[in-house]
Amino acid sequence: MIGSLSPALRGRDLEQVAGSLVDVVVVGGGVTGAGVALDAAARGLSVVLLERTDLAAGTSRWSSKLVHGGLRYLAHGEIALARESARERAVLMGATAPHLVRQLPFLIPDAAGRDVSALGGLGGHLGDLVRFSVAGGRGSLPATRRVGADDVGRMVPAVRPGRGGVVFWDGQLSDDARLVVALARTASAYGARVLTGATVTAVDGATTPSSGSAEVHAAVDGAVLTLRARTVVNAAGVWAQRLAPGIRLVPSRGSHLVLRGDRLGSPSAALTVPLPGSRSRYVFALPQADGLVYLGITDEPVEGPVPDDDPQPSDAEVQQLLDTVNQVLAEPLTRDDLVGAYAGYRPLVLPESAGTGHRPGGPATATADLSRTHLLAWDGPVLSVVGGKLTTYRAMAEETVDAVVARLGGTARSTTARLPLVGAAPRPVLDALPSPARLVARYGTEAPEVEALGPDLVVAGRPETVGELRFAVRHEGARTVADLLDRRTRFGLVPADRARAVPVAEQVLAEED
Repeated sequence: MIGSLSPALRGRDLEQVAGSLVDVVVVGGGVTGAGVALDAAARGLSVVLLERTDLAAGTSRWSSKLVHGGLRYLAHGEIALARESARERAVLMGATAPHLVRQLPFLIPDAAGRDVSALGGLGGHLGDLVRFSVAGGRGSLPATRRVGADDVGRMVPAVRPGRGGVVFWDGQLSDDARLVVALARTASAYGARVLTGATVTAVDGATTPSSGSAEVHAAVDGAVLTLRARTVVNAAGVWAQRLAPGIRLVPSRGSHLVLRGDRLGSPSAALTVPLPGSRSRYVFALPQADGLVYLGITDEPVEGPVPDDDPQPSDAEVQQLLDTVNQVLAEPLTRDDLVGAYAGYRPLVLPESAGTGHRPGGPATATADLSRTHLLAWDGPVLSVVGGKLTTYRAMAEETVDAVVARLGGTARSTTARLPLVGAAPRPVLDALPSPARLVARYGTEAPEVEALGPDLVVAGRPETVGELRFAVRHEGARTVADLLDRRTRFGLVPADRARAVPVAEQVLAEED
């Protein structure tokens, strides 16, 4: 299996990494760290990725699962960021991960106000122009258009009937955590050593561009691991300040609610409703392939140090999301309709212009208004990369490894814009695979292998199979029940379903031990 993160490989990597000297140690196993590890390994650098918990254990699994072109960036005048987003979306959809990304229509109903849908239509057309201006963008999505009342009722049956709307298109990930796993496995296929359960405790020593190395100390399974690195990339996201205290971050919390799709009439489009008083922020009801709908997203400042535990939506956020979407529904949603909720932290970078007296969440620099651009900053041998967003992970990684290569005195250039991830293939190849479409959308060309490991359902009423759990243990680095149910699959988004799946996950782990 290409890029298999098997238990046996982890054991060998631990032995070989101890005391070794490598070009790059990457700290953090989210989308940014995994992207950096792949870019560096594909250029021929020796790479070790150290992640304290599991792949996609932090921010990267709590997104809206969108690969978007950045319409809100146009509203803020950030044309370059919108073009970068559109370009990277085209790369994902056309070259690197077409199996993980699908086209998704977004409906702005006239029920939200004709001025609202008209403004949304203008933004959609501007987004189309930006998409046309980047390589691979022209044919990647349909164009923005007005639709009639019948189309609105067909796309999102729960919207108040009788009026039309505007539809624009964007990209949707089958699962953000699966993208991270695919990146890590592809990096492994290029020689990177990927070690989860490895907490970096210190980086000692300073390097110069031409010589020297730093000692990286980590705790792995209760033992001490020490290795040397010519460079260290700090991709720890909202926890980056633990290795680089000088970085100025203003974390924010983004929350989603989870409900059964039939409560909205099993929509085929993402319902899009503006937050009251805003022209650039929307609440989305995002339909998922498994029949759920994710309702989000909020943007709330986080005070004080960011804890290790997963965040939870506040009561005010829950009410804000419900009140916003209920403006256009024939039958309002209530808290009783919710089957789950989740939240994640954004590692937003505070601009230098904010000065030293900034109050997180203050009116001048509310987190919703902070740019989603990223920051690269050296501190001795440590290069921190923070900020940005999931859609542009590859561009962030390329820029990061460019800086590493320059420091090491090399000339190798990035190849990741045309490098398929494990499971990727052109759409005609994917469509011809003799496996269920759901597995193809999550595993691509590996779907037949997953299917062969067991078609039995983990729990009744859910689509996940026992074969997926076995595949996760054998080839995707899953080591715990949480790895299986919260990241390789997403049972954890519905706590009642997760509780039913725990015994099966425990059994699979015992059988694969």
